[in-house]
Amino acid sequence: MPTSFSTLLTLCCAGLLGLGGAHVIPSPTDRFEPVNVTTSQEKLGGKAVQKVIKSPAVTAFDEATYARLVGSSFHNGTIEVKVLSRLLPGAPALARGFIGLAFRINEANSQFESVYLRPANGRADNQLQRNHAVQYFSYPDYKYERLRKEAPGQYETYADLELGKWTRLRLVVHEAKAALYLNDNQQPTLLINDLKHGPEAAGGIGLWVDVGTEGFFSDLKITPTP
Repeated sequence: MPTSFSTLLTLCCAGLLGLGGAHVIPSPTDRFEPVNVTTSQEKLGGKAVQKVIKSPAVTAFDEATYARLVGSSFHNGTIEVKVLSRLLPGAPALARGFIGLAFRINEANSQFESVYLRPANGRADNQLQRNHAVQYFSYPDYKYERLRKEAPGQYETYADLELGKWTRLRLVVHEAKAALYLNDNQQPTLLINDLKHGPEAAGGIGLWVDVGTEGFFSDLKITPTP
C-alpha cells in the first residue's frame, strides 16, 4: 500500500466506535468504491495518488460521479484533501478540470452535497468565467444551473486556480453550514449557509470529478466532530 497517500480517518467514537475520545485510524487507499467512475492508485511526480475519471456513460453534469471511501460516515467536521486536475485528451470544449468532494452521501448514492473547482476558469481572460471557478451543488435537486439561475453568485465564486497544479481543499461542515478554504488561506473562499439536505444529513465521502477531467487526489484527512 502506498503510504504517501495518507488517508486518515479521525473517528468520533461517540458516533462511530462507541468509545470515549477520538481515534486516528490509517485507512488503505484501495478502499474506494467507484460510482460512475474509474479509479486507481497511480504515481504522479513520484507521489502516490488516487486517480479518478468520470464514466463516459454519464453525460449529465453534477451527477454521482466519485470514488466513494468505503465505510466513511460523516456529519459534522472537517475534510481535507489535495487535488490536481488535467484535461483528458479529446475533452469537450466545456471541460474545466472539474474536481472536488462529495459529502454526506446516502447509501443509495442518490443524495449528497458537493463542492468542486473549475481550475481552467481561475485565470481565464473573461471575468464572468473567472467568477465560476468554485462551485457548490446539492444532488439531485440543486445542480449548478438551477442555483445559478435562482441565486446568481451565491453558490459559486472566484479563486486563483490552475490546471495541473495542486490545490489544498479544507471543508468545514457544521449542521446546515459549510466553509471551503483553499491552500493556506485563513479566510474561506466559499460560504454555504443553507446546505440543501439540511442540518441532520449524514453519509459517505467521495472524490468527485466531472466530464473531461483526469483527477488526482492526495492526503485525504477526515476529522468528524460530535
